[in-house]
Amino acid sequence: MNTARLLSPEERPAPARAPHALRPPRPLPPSREEIAALPPFEPLPLGRIARVASAEAAAQARAQIRNHAWLGFDTESKPTFRKDEHSTGPHTLQLASAERAWVIQLIDPACRALAAELLADASLQKVGFGLDGDRTQIRAQLAIEPQGVLDLDTVFRRQGFRQSIGVKTAVALVFGQRFTKSRKQSTTNWAAPVLSEGQLRYAANDAWAALRVAQALGIVPAAAHG
Repeated sequence: MNTARLLSPEERPAPARAPHALRPPRPLPPSREEIAALPPFEPLPLGRIARVASAEAAAQARAQIRNHAWLGFDTESKPTFRKDEHSTGPHTLQLASAERAWVIQLIDPACRALAAELLADASLQKVGFGLDGDRTQIRAQLAIEPQGVLDLDTVFRRQGFRQSIGVKTAVALVFGQRFTKSRKQSTTNWAAPVLSEGQLRYAANDAWAALRVAQALGIVPAAAHG
């Protein structure tokens, strides 16, 4: 006589588990030393950078910018040096196409209105790096919610990078080149009525390099030139 019986759920052995597949190692960004050894990234020349600081210049910039669907994006603010000092930035908005850049000084009312219009426009796609602080300041100073904004750091995080990826590291990863940023320029007075050539280069190339990286990653359509 067959005395076999069905085992109760409590008596059944646990099913064998497949061995965990080995996860591929997360990618690592290049070190400072590795970036320093790379050939230089060619910046956007000064002749292709427009300083926008008047109503007339704002109207001209608006007509040019509106020809583009994708732009590199960044802001600059006058630095604060005391713990009790609050930033009144952003003081400049910089936008860049593949061929030129506009540094919009927000001390002028017409320029502030242009910046608010462009930043609130969801149909105008804007790409940059480390934009959380920019968004916070824009909300506070321009009273608008930035729309159509993509922080490229999130793109690199989806590729497996744990660390925050800024423009210097991104240029090294994507182009194998060294993007130069002047620490001296970053701490200058961005609320000054007239920006220096060094400030214009610094501000514009942050936005332009972001667009170049987005193009290389296939985020920005190849037709987005101009």
